[in-house]
Amino acid sequence: MKKTVLKLISFGMVLIMLIPLCAGAAEPAKEGTAAKNGYKIVSPYEDVVWSGDNAWGAYKGNLHTHSFVSDAEVDYRDMIISYYEHGFDFLAMTDHGVTGKPWNEKPTELPLYLYQRIIGHFVHYFTDEEFNALQDGSFPVDGKARGRGMLCVTGGNELNALTITKDHVNAIFLPPHAGDNYLGYENDYEGAVRLADHYGAVSFINHPGDWLESNSDRANCSDPEKIAYFADILLRYDSCLGMEVFNEHNGTTGYDRDTWDNLLMACLPYGKRVNGFSNGDTHFLRDVDSSFSVFMMEENTEENVRKTMQSGSFFAVTRVIRKDTEKFGPAEDLDARDTDIPYPMFSDIKVDGHKITVKYNNAYDIKWVADGNVIDSKEVAQTEDAAEYTVDLDEIEGSDDFLYVRCQLMGEGGITLTQAFVIDDGTAPQEYVRDESVAAYAKRISNQFFSLRIFVLFKKLWSLIVK
Repeated sequence: MKKTVLKLISFGMVLIMLIPLCAGAAEPAKEGTAAKNGYKIVSPYEDVVWSGDNAWGAYKGNLHTHSFVSDAEVDYRDMIISYYEHGFDFLAMTDHGVTGKPWNEKPTELPLYLYQRIIGHFVHYFTDEEFNALQDGSFPVDGKARGRGMLCVTGGNELNALTITKDHVNAIFLPPHAGDNYLGYENDYEGAVRLADHYGAVSFINHPGDWLESNSDRANCSDPEKIAYFADILLRYDSCLGMEVFNEHNGTTGYDRDTWDNLLMACLPYGKRVNGFSNGDTHFLRDVDSSFSVFMMEENTEENVRKTMQSGSFFAVTRVIRKDTEKFGPAEDLDARDTDIPYPMFSDIKVDGHKITVKYNNAYDIKWVADGNVIDSKEVAQTEDAAEYTVDLDEIEGSDDFLYVRCQLMGEGGITLTQAFVIDDGTAPQEYVRDESVAAYAKRISNQFFSLRIFVLFKKLWSLIVK
């Protein structure tokens, strides 16, 4: 008994002596990691060079554009010239069911859109000389060379070209003619995503609010069944990069930031960040300056456009949106299209431990959003000069449990969003396993059956009769 007691005392003394040694051997916290809370902020902008001789450029572009080639009210040639005149740096033509070609090649004509010829809308494209001038910036604006080229992004196509339910998907970088005449199926985003994936293209979900009909009921953006449906596609197809958070003048998509937040929360536990895109979805010239993205790139090339779409080192911008006093703003309807009012923009982003510091200009309000809720908001003085703001997550209650944070700038010229900064607590991502139960399979078959065009047409006609 005595020996046992002595052994326990000796063992305890050894433990006491080892404590300081163990503490001294601990590794110091790495940059971006705080020992206190044990998580790291992963920035999609960490590789961007913001200043100096090798600074990356901020390139303004649109990846969702229409013309007489499909259902728009603007000639193909005129639409491209308008974007060029508005100072855009890259552009993808994405007519419904028509895969985009270089602008000096005749676009594919679909029988579906022959009505455009009947009403006198004929498609015009560019000569080789004009196309080269658009690319190198020598094409004139008001009689003078613009001096900066506009990149032609090829292989764009808005798939599911003939669907009443507006279940549209944009594929970018399809090979020539892949996707031509793809009319699609009702309520079937996956079919379009699968096609893009098969051909090695990338894709994103277009204007989900249109399909969700969230304009009339904002709660649809948070419908668990609908969120699970989109998340299932995003998680099973790496090539599906995200969704549009702004589209055109946001008439039916003003609450898509809600949907984006819900999809981020659904997908991040599995290691998938959902990127938020912004596009004009342009059918009229008045919407050229409506919504677009600003890509941070070393050089304006198709390869870098694709790389940036995947990495998330870009910003979503809109110049027009209705008021939103419930959550994200603005307090009044906003429309700065075709004005000289500059839109807000970021000029530097740095992560230090649990602090994120952004430099920005032309904003009067800055908001930080985590897991769908505004966690920090500040009114600031709008100025063209660079301003700076830091959010410290250690000072915000519950930050240990955040999945992500994102920043929103609001100014007289529009709204600009960052992509999500992921909160990485070191836990390995969960493995996504699709629900293959009998009940889930039966549900999918039932949805497919009731998504047959005849049922959708009948439902649409019935709703018109009831109204």
